Amino acid sequence: MTTNPRRLQGALVILALLWAASSLTLASDSKSHLHDPYALLFGTIFGQDDRPLYGVKITIRRADQKKPKWEVLSNHEGEFAQRVPAGKADYVVTADIKTAKGQPKPELTIHVDNDERKDFSLHLK
Repeated sequence: MTTNPRRLQGALVILALLWAASSLTLASDSKSHLHDPYALLFGTIFGQDDRPLYGVKITIRRADQKKPKWEVLSNHEGEFAQRVPAGKADYVVTADIKTAKGQPKPELTIHVDNDERKDFSLHLK
């Protein structure tokens, strides 16, 4: 059985067009969220000596969900920030650090009403 080169070339062109169209659709979907309103959670994490902590993994989840949706790392000033959808919601911010056996990880619940910035700090005990 032989394959007609023109037929093969036509099939490849169709596949390339389908791939390009699907890529454009995905790109337009992701870009459509760029201008959605958001709230900004801006925090600082401090150690027991009240000095900022660098490189701490911070997880953020909606209070009504069990799994974190976002993970960020604190910078050299102990600061971290995450955009979340605007609107009334509670978010649980947790410092993912080693704690003494039986001790809970430091966490804080932040309430967001709309497209706003919430500043807060986490202090390790």
